[in-house]
Amino acid sequence: MDIFPDFGAVGGQAELRAIVGALLTVVLILAVLMLVICAAVWAISSANGNITSSARARAGFLVSVGAAALAGLGVTWVNFLLGVGASI
Repeated sequence: MDIFPDFGAVGGQAELRAIVGALLTVVLILAVLMLVICAAVWAISSANGNITSSARARAGFLVSVGAAALAGLGVTWVNFLLGVGASI
């Protein structure tokens, strides 16, 4: 028995894919921008000895790395799972 999601049953499939792709692109761009800003603030605050700003910038840096990884790998992960599901 083959079980596979029927994407053709979704009305406006092309528009939905375009919207999701655009949203993932915006999230990825914002995450990389946040990564650069937090890295710069982390470096400057560490050089000046401001421990509080350094800790907050480091936390922002780690969050932005996670967001960029999730946005970048989201489509690949879903395609992998669909491929595994089709082969079972």
